[in-house]
Amino acid sequence: MDTLLHPSTSSMAKRPCPSSAENPMLPSSFSQMDNLLLSFLSLSDSSPPVSLDLSFDRLLESAPSDADQSLLIDRAHNLGSLLLRAANRSARKRASLHNSIAWALPPDLTIKVFSMLDSQSLCYAAATCSMFNKCAMDPLCYANINLTTVVPKVNNAVVSTMIQRAGKSFRSLKLGIVPGPTWSPGSCQPLVYSIRNSVDVSSFSWNDKKTRQGKESSILTRSCLYPLSGDNGAAGTLLRRLHLYNIERMDNASFCVALAACPSLLDLEIVGLHVELRQTLISVSSNCHLIERLFFESSKTGRDDSLKSPTCVDLVNNCPNISSLSLRGFKLQDYKVRILVKGFRKLKYADFSTSYSISGTFLRNLGSGFGGNLLEVLILRDCMHLKEVEVARFLTAVLAGDFKFLRYLDISNREGLASEGDWYQRSYNSSIIPLKQVLEVRPNICLLAEFPSEGCYIDIDHMFDSDVNSEISLPSQLSSHTSDGSLLMSSSESSYNSDQGSGNEEYQVSGFVIYEESSDEVDFLVV
Repeated sequence: MDTLLHPSTSSMAKRPCPSSAENPMLPSSFSQMDNLLLSFLSLSDSSPPVSLDLSFDRLLESAPSDADQSLLIDRAHNLGSLLLRAANRSARKRASLHNSIAWALPPDLTIKVFSMLDSQSLCYAAATCSMFNKCAMDPLCYANINLTTVVPKVNNAVVSTMIQRAGKSFRSLKLGIVPGPTWSPGSCQPLVYSIRNSVDVSSFSWNDKKTRQGKESSILTRSCLYPLSGDNGAAGTLLRRLHLYNIERMDNASFCVALAACPSLLDLEIVGLHVELRQTLISVSSNCHLIERLFFESSKTGRDDSLKSPTCVDLVNNCPNISSLSLRGFKLQDYKVRILVKGFRKLKYADFSTSYSISGTFLRNLGSGFGGNLLEVLILRDCMHLKEVEVARFLTAVLAGDFKFLRYLDISNREGLASEGDWYQRSYNSSIIPLKQVLEVRPNICLLAEFPSEGCYIDIDHMFDSDVNSEISLPSQLSSHTSDGSLLMSSSESSYNSDQGSGNEEYQVSGFVIYEESSDEVDFLVV
C-alpha cells in the first residue's frame, strides 16, 4: 500500500512483493506491477475499513510538507479512478463473453431482429452491452429509420448520424412529430400538429416535458434532409420511402431539393409541412417517376388553392405507377380530381377527405373505361361541398354493376351533405341515396355514411374563421333538379353517364380543354 501511494519516501519500510519464485501459483509472465497489484487486491475484505483510513492518515502525516500531502491525495484519487476504470472494462468484457455464450441467436440473426426495431428501441438495445452494441451498429439495422416522436426530441445531427450509419442499406426514413395514433384507412383524424399547440403532457416523463420547453437542440430545421442530397445524392438514390410529419421549419425550396435527390422513391407521405401542393407535385412528377403511393395532408385546411390542371396532367404522365393517392385538406375542383383519378390507370386507393370545392361531379362515368374502374377504396369524408345527388348517382352506378372492385366507401360528413340547389341547405338523412340497396346487392362493401342529426347542425357562417370563409367557393347551381326516379335508372340511361355538367366541369372548345380556375387565370391544355 505504501509503495503504491508514496514510493519516493525512503524513510518508509517497503513491503516485500511476492515473486513468482516465492509463490509458484503465479504465472511466470507476471511483471512487478502485476505482483504489486495482486498484493493490493489480496488485502482481506474482512479487515475493518477504518484500518485502511488509519493507514492512509499515517502516510499523510509522514509527508514532509503540505504540498506532498496534496500530491499523495491526488495520486490516490488517480490510482483509484484508473483501477475502477480497468475493473469496469473487464466486467464489460466478461459480461459480453457471457452474453455471447448465453444469447441463443448468432450475430446475423441478431442483426435481423434489430433491423425490425424502431430507431428508439434500437438505441436502447445498443446501450445494454457491447455485444448488442456491435450488432446494433450494422448498417442493416438502419435500413428503415423511424425518428417520429410525440414531442420534439430529434435534431438534424441525429438524422445525419442515422443516415450515415445506414450506408448503402438505407431504404426508408420517417421523421417528425406524430401526436396521435397512426392513421389507418377510413380514418379522417388529421395528423397536422404544431409544437405551439396545447397538448396534455400529464402522462409525459420529466425528460419529455423538458423537451417541450422549446429547446433548440431538439428542433428539426429545413436542412434536416440535406444528408439525402449530400455526397452527390448517394443516400437519396437508395431511398424508397419518405414520411415527414409536422416539421414546421421545412420550406418549399429545401423540400424540393430533397425530392430531387430521391429518384427511386416509391412511397411519399407529407403531413403538416408548410410546402405548397403545386410545387410539391411538380417536384414529384419531375424526379420521382417510380412513385406508387402519394399521401399529402395540408397544414392549413382549405387554404391551398395552388394546384393547376397542367400540374395534374404532368403528374399523371410522369408517374403512371401511382396506385394510392391521398390529397387531404386542399381546395380541389372536380375537374382536377377527375384528371387524377381517370389518368392513373393503376389507382386503387383514393382519399380526398376534408377537401374543399369537391361537389362529386368527378364521379360521373368514372366506373367505365380506363381510370377509376379499379378503385378499391374511396374516401370523401367531410368534403363540405359534396352533394347528395352526386353521391346518389355514384351509388346507382355501383348498383348497375360499375366499380366491381370497390370494397370501402366513406361519404360521412359532420355537417351533412350539400343539397342540389343550395350548398347552405344541408341533408342529414337523405332518402334519395340507396344505401340499403347497395349493402344488399354488394355485401362485401364497407360503406360508411355517418351524418349528424338535424338538431346538431351548426350554422355554416360560424364554422370557419374569416380567412377560411373568404376562400370557400360555392359550387354553381344546377339548372334542373334530378328526381328520385332518374336516380334509380340504369347507368346507361341516366344523366350520370354524361360528362356534361355545370360548375367546374370541363368543356371541349376548338381542340383545347378549357378549365375554370378558382382564380382569374385560365389554363389551356392541348388534347
